Amino acid sequence: MRISIIGGGIGGLTLALALRREGLDAVVHERTSAFGRVGADINLTPNAVRALDPLGVGDILRRDAARPRYRISRDGYTGEETSRLPMSDAAEEAYGAPQLTIHRADLMTALESAVGPDAVRLGHQLESCDTTGEALTLRFADGSTEEADVVVGADGIHSAVRASILGTEHPEFTGTVAYRGVVPTSRIAHLEDVGSFTKWWGRDRYTQIVTFPLTRGEETFIFATEHRESWSEESWTTPGRIEDLRAAYADFHDDARTLLDACDEVLISALYVRDPLPTWGKDGVTLIGDACHPMMPFMAQGAGQAIEDAVVLARSLAAHGAPDGLRSYEALRQERTAQIQVGSRGNEWLKDGGNADWVYAYDAWGVSV
Repeated sequence: MRISIIGGGIGGLTLALALRREGLDAVVHERTSAFGRVGADINLTPNAVRALDPLGVGDILRRDAARPRYRISRDGYTGEETSRLPMSDAAEEAYGAPQLTIHRADLMTALESAVGPDAVRLGHQLESCDTTGEALTLRFADGSTEEADVVVGADGIHSAVRASILGTEHPEFTGTVAYRGVVPTSRIAHLEDVGSFTKWWGRDRYTQIVTFPLTRGEETFIFATEHRESWSEESWTTPGRIEDLRAAYADFHDDARTLLDACDEVLISALYVRDPLPTWGKDGVTLIGDACHPMMPFMAQGAGQAIEDAVVLARSLAAHGAPDGLRSYEALRQERTAQIQVGSRGNEWLKDGGNADWVYAYDAWGVSV
């Protein structure tokens, strides 16, 4: 099979590695001319780490990542603890892998090195995917074309592959923007929850501050959200005003505000959603990750679900070929990702306790294909 992956992000590179493990080769087409250090953080919950481990990047991730001790929820105003879930060694014992929190760039570097340059074509921006011929024809912005037997859209929320097969549509702005910042842990070392994943809940479902350690615990990532009536920027690297963020949380608990006071600068981006799609592909084309199920970050499953998609798709293609393997993959993944999409939008998960097994215990390598 000639397999073309459109998009060289986490999902696309994981898919290339998973296909290789299953004895299949693929070419990754990435629109940027070079990989760069973009983004602030990735929260790899045990289901994601368990999926990545057989691909040869687990040891590298463990070297650079932090391992949060607990997943804690607190009332944003009183500081009262409302739930606590043991992670780290307890998660590894329960789920076969720990939670790892890491810079997105460090995860990408590990995946890029494992895939190798020969499997990636940089500066290759897809314009359209034609499914009318015997083979699938890809047309790129530089005027080049390529034929493939299988095309996988791993090209994000504004997927050109999805637009080609399902028509143009626009994701919905949620009315929420997210601030992201990274600070030296030494600045907040006196706070009780340093070293844990901690979520401070506000009065409405989209007001919260989330923190967790990065870089072997040497840094701490801070994520907070704020209501906005409208938004026009689409970049993940737009500078935000730290004064606006602090003002939005002026009535939060002292410890929560101390986290924001530690920030020198923050980035700001909008949060978009799309309702679960009834179908992810047709013929020899399918979608993974944000291309088919973009979700709010409140269950920390955006990257994890793209990684799970990649492993299940690779195994389904190896077992059934195309197009049967594509349809099998979609049937296996749609219910789970839709449930997480809806749950993330509702933003109540683990606020007052609960069981995380249905998310964290999922085994993408063990599920029957």
